[in-house]
Amino acid sequence: MPAELAARAKVRKKDVSLQTITEEETKANHTFMTIVQTAKKLGVSAYQYIYDRVGSKFEMPFLAQIIREKSSVSGN
Repeated sequence: MPAELAARAKVRKKDVSLQTITEEETKANHTFMTIVQTAKKLGVSAYQYIYDRVGSKFEMPFLAQIIREKSSVSGN
């Protein structure tokens, strides 16, 4: 179900913003949507995460690190 919701979010975003023109735009859009959906699932502010990365602050942990930490806590 979570994967289905993420796919729906991508389709809805595509509907709202029309189509991308270049392959680079498509890749950037998919990357952005993946970051936003992953952050949401982890309970992290996507805005703060992207702001942290774009501003080269790197004060927040990587999303992959949060995933590893949560999976080790849950025993998976």
